[in-house]
Amino acid sequence: MIWKLTWCALALALAVPCARPALAAHGAPVTALSVQAEYVKRLLGAGEPVILIDLRPGESFGQGRLPGARSVPLAQLRRRYGEIPRTGLVILYCACPAEEMMAAYRFLNDEGYRNVSVLEEGFAGWVKRGYGLER
Repeated sequence: MIWKLTWCALALALAVPCARPALAAHGAPVTALSVQAEYVKRLLGAGEPVILIDLRPGESFGQGRLPGARSVPLAQLRRRYGEIPRTGLVILYCACPAEEMMAAYRFLNDEGYRNVSVLEEGFAGWVKRGYGLER
């Protein structure tokens, strides 16, 4: 099953122009797959099964989140990562520096998650485009 997910992620990275390796703040490539907000919006609009994980603090999550997102605050990730499914397309987002997002991605990858990607530009990018939020 893991090889199938890896191939799916590779196919996604090669076939979808909006999926690309994320960049650290200094511009060096890292191994995380990043997806653009437009792509996530299309997936949600088409009813595709997407698991959105909001890494922002609980108070921020309560004020507004991406549709269907689950809250696993970054400060609690090491304790609660087991709540994140190991199958399906998981997309992480937050309102934190790129280094913190990449650290969360690497932590999950080290724990065996091969189905995780990050939302390019995070929560701010979603809001900037005027995409809807749940409250």
